[in-house]
Amino acid sequence: MNAPSLAAGSALDHLVVMAPSLSEGVAWCEATLGVTPGPGGEHPLMGTHNRLLRIATADFPLAYLEIIAINSIAAHGQRTAGRRWFDMENPGLSTQVAREGPQLIHWVARVPDVRAAVASLAAQGIDRGDVLQASRATPGGLLQWQITVRPDGQRLFDGCLPTLIQWGDTHPAASMPDNGVTLQSLDLRHPDATALRAACDRLGLMQATVKPGPARLSARLQTPKGLVELHSGSPFS
Repeated sequence: MNAPSLAAGSALDHLVVMAPSLSEGVAWCEATLGVTPGPGGEHPLMGTHNRLLRIATADFPLAYLEIIAINSIAAHGQRTAGRRWFDMENPGLSTQVAREGPQLIHWVARVPDVRAAVASLAAQGIDRGDVLQASRATPGGLLQWQITVRPDGQRLFDGCLPTLIQWGDTHPAASMPDNGVTLQSLDLRHPDATALRAACDRLGLMQATVKPGPARLSARLQTPKGLVELHSGSPFS
């Protein structure tokens, strides 16, 4: 028997762009997308920090782009075991980002019940990881969420299978200003496209297209500089 669908309330939440440093990420955003990203914050749990940019449309409500980097002056993070999220400590990925600069590496999907979503993927034989409680301070108060993070930090499917998030009472994009950048599409390619599509279907994620091919994420954004396509780099194990 198939696991129940989680279609109601599941959607693309945000794109993840990893940068060697946050200042380099801001410069990349200004040069590539033609806008300066808005403020973000610190992630004490992981020793990372970010800047955020609203990219929402009617097809991708509350979507935003996250530029994230390891905070070199912070501790590893408050976790006593395990690696940082999004494969940020993967030697191959970190070397590529250091060499090539900021790039799209992953996406995050919001779900109405993150533990039910994890259980649904487990029924397909996919270990999406532990559900962690995370938070960061904002001018409007404490932003809280639950997010899946594997102890090994892996993204899975070379970054094409999303990390799962369940927000608390406040979603960060609700207060982000429009800036002329909007997400038009997200395309996923992977050698095991059948399994990737099945996993997305289990989660009720129909916004992304899934096709067979070498592993790659591609996002098309309308920006003040015109249509811009972001692509992930080579896959890493």
